[in-house]
Amino acid sequence: MPDDKRDNAAADTVRSTSPAGEASTPTESTAATSATSTLNDTAAPAESMSGAGQTDQMNDRTETPLRPFFTLWTGQTLSLLGSAAVQFALIWWVTKETGSATILATATLVGLVPQVVLGPVIGALVDRWSRKTIMLVADGVIGLASLVLAGLFLRGSAGPEHVLVLLFVRALGAAFHGPAMKASTTLMVPERLFTQIQGLNQSLEGLVLIVGAPLGALLYATLPMAQVMMLDVGTALLAIVPLIFIHVPRPRASSESEPSVWQEMMAGFSYLRDRKGHLTLIGIAAVLNLMLVPAFSLLPLLVLERLHGDAAQFGWSTSIFGVGMLAGGILLGVWGGFARRIVTTLLGMVALGLAVLAVGVTPEGNFTWLLGAMLAVGMMVPLVNGPVHAILQATIAPEFQGRVFTLLASLAGIMAPLGLLFAAPVAELVGVGTWYVAGGMLCVSLGALGFLLPTLMRIEGDEPVECAAG
Repeated sequence: MPDDKRDNAAADTVRSTSPAGEASTPTESTAATSATSTLNDTAAPAESMSGAGQTDQMNDRTETPLRPFFTLWTGQTLSLLGSAAVQFALIWWVTKETGSATILATATLVGLVPQVVLGPVIGALVDRWSRKTIMLVADGVIGLASLVLAGLFLRGSAGPEHVLVLLFVRALGAAFHGPAMKASTTLMVPERLFTQIQGLNQSLEGLVLIVGAPLGALLYATLPMAQVMMLDVGTALLAIVPLIFIHVPRPRASSESEPSVWQEMMAGFSYLRDRKGHLTLIGIAAVLNLMLVPAFSLLPLLVLERLHGDAAQFGWSTSIFGVGMLAGGILLGVWGGFARRIVTTLLGMVALGLAVLAVGVTPEGNFTWLLGAMLAVGMMVPLVNGPVHAILQATIAPEFQGRVFTLLASLAGIMAPLGLLFAAPVAELVGVGTWYVAGGMLCVSLGALGFLLPTLMRIEGDEPVECAAG
């Protein structure tokens, strides 16, 4: 399973990136201190709202023009395209240099650690600090890290360990950027358009994969890696420059006094604890992440082992996945899904599991089969993820969204590192396909089981958002 700047691995049910969701690609102590000071300086004073004032704020948000959001969204889109190409080139470079399932699993693992370990704290900071400043700093750090790696490639001293460090920095930036962008979207777009915007985001993810993978393969084949990394620096600027000139709304604070970061983090836990449907959703996502995140992190090895393929075939496999995401996102954007969003997600989960199973049983050398299976996987991802994001945006109050989004991602993603630890040796012993088969069967089972869980089926009846932009 659009959201943030650049995703090294899936933080949802399977891998995805989203400019209005999670950022995924994207240091010293002086820079960190400076960033913290800037963020605290821009924090707005806490205010409370109720009665007619609350209604007026909700009406204002409903009537908010969409131009600022789409200006921000366009900058992120252009940045995502370049980042996807660079990410592809990096992953294939590591695959060719090492040929190791362990290294690929580690690459995914370092991309998950910041979100899983720091997520709850980051969420509290996102709700406390200026979300616009968070996104600017995150994109800037990502661009700086890419510039450093470009220098290492230019000197001929870059190794897989340096790429792993870059992936960690990207993931750290994404851990801040993703929830900041996602929470900001809630206050820049009317609620009635949440599902359609998520469909648009999922379509964008598909488009980025369609173009990014072949472009990455072309860059890998024709340019030195130093120049490839400089492209990432340039695309980071495409995200930063439009954001400088855009007003990003902030929610009203939920109390008169300024609570500590610890108090805000615990408030996020308490807010989530009382919502059983959301906890059920976290449990399902955690189990799926145990299987599906490792599976798709090992896709390059599946291409090498089962198809005896090269960068071009890996690129086409990724691109056809993007075609499916584009088609599924367009379908969700136009159709909007079933009236009960959770029904769309659960049916999509069953179909997704069947598609993942098909990837796992790809016949030896049958590239056409793999393309068909990846197309089906891509089509189902928006139908699973899009409604989930819309449900969360519609049922979580804006002033809690930074904390709750990161907490949800942390709890749901905590099983992925465990899965990666097991996936690497399993792939080495019995082949990558076995993990896909097991993951597909589990996905089908959980999708069907979801219809029997009352807390999950009633999730959209949870308390609606109560506060609006300040």
